[in-house]
Amino acid sequence: MTLRVAVQMDPLESINITGDSSFALMLAAQARGHTLFHYDVRTLAYDTSQGAGGRMTCWGAPVTLQRVEGAHFTRGEYRLIDLASDVDVVLMRQDPPFDLGYITATHLLERLAGQTLVVNDPVSVRNAPEKVFVLDFARFMPPTFIARRIEDVRLFQQRHPGDLVIKPLHGNGGKAVFRVPADGSNLGALVEMFQNAWAEPFMVQPFLPDVSEGDKRIVLVDGEFAGAINRKPGEGEFRSNLAVGGSAEACELTSAEEEICATLGPELRARGLVFVGIDVIGGKWLTEINVTSPTGIVAIDRFNGTDTGARIWDAIEARHAAL
Repeated sequence: MTLRVAVQMDPLESINITGDSSFALMLAAQARGHTLFHYDVRTLAYDTSQGAGGRMTCWGAPVTLQRVEGAHFTRGEYRLIDLASDVDVVLMRQDPPFDLGYITATHLLERLAGQTLVVNDPVSVRNAPEKVFVLDFARFMPPTFIARRIEDVRLFQQRHPGDLVIKPLHGNGGKAVFRVPADGSNLGALVEMFQNAWAEPFMVQPFLPDVSEGDKRIVLVDGEFAGAINRKPGEGEFRSNLAVGGSAEACELTSAEEEICATLGPELRARGLVFVGIDVIGGKWLTEINVTSPTGIVAIDRFNGTDTGARIWDAIEARHAAL
C-alpha cells in the first residue's frame, strides 16, 4: 500500500534533523514508498461555493528527505492541494501553542472525516489538550490545582506545604515552568505575570523532588506501549525537557507506569490518538498526555534499537485501510 501524505508542520528549514520526531516520521513514510507533501497550517482554506460538502485545500509542495545536515530536503513546486481528493493521510504535526489558530485548524480538518485520515484525530486533539485531558486520570497524578487567583493558590499551598511548580495550562517544551519556594516569595510576581500573559488559568502542583532522577517520556502507538526514555535535568535546572537542556537515558517501566499505560491505552485508541507521549515522574506520577505534536521517538529508537516510526506507520496504514 502506498499513500499520499500531507504533513502540516512548521518550516522544514528550521528543524533539527538529529532529534525531530516529525522528520523521523516523514523518513519512515518515504522508506515505505509513500509520497510526501509539506504545507503550512496558515494556508488551509475551505470553500463552499461549489455546493454541499465544501472543499478543503492547502498550498503545499512535494518534498523528498535525506538525513544530511543542511541539505535534508528538496522541495518541488507549490500547488493547490485538495485534502480530500489529492491525499490519503494528513499528519497534523505543527508545534503548539495550542491557541485559537490551532483549534481552528482542528475544526477545519475535522471536515475531512470519512474521506482523508487525519492523525492524530483533530476532534480528539481539540478535546484533549495536554494538561486538561490528563485530569481524567487524576488518580495517577500528583495533587493538581488550576486557578487564576493568588488567594486560591495560597490556600492550595497551605494544604500542600513545600515548594510548588506553576506552569501555563497550554504551554509546551518546558517553557514558562517556574518553581515557587515554600515561603511563596515569588508567587505574587509569577501569578501577576501569568495573568497578564495568558487569558486561561494556570496549573499548580507540588514540586516533586523525584524529578532530579528524571522525567520519563513514554510513547504509546494506537494505545500500545512502544518505548520510553528517561529525561534528566541539566546542571542547575529542575526541568528535564530535552528542549531546555535535559539529557536522555535508557529506562524500563515500573509496575505503576505499566498500569498507567494499560489504563490509558483503550481510551487513546478509541479517540483516534495514534501517536501519544505521556510524561511520568518518580515512576508513578502522571503529569501530561501529549497529543498535539508528541516528540521523543528518535531518542527512544537510539537507546532501544527500535523503529517507532515504522510502528506508527503500521498503525496509520491499518486505520486508513479501515476507512
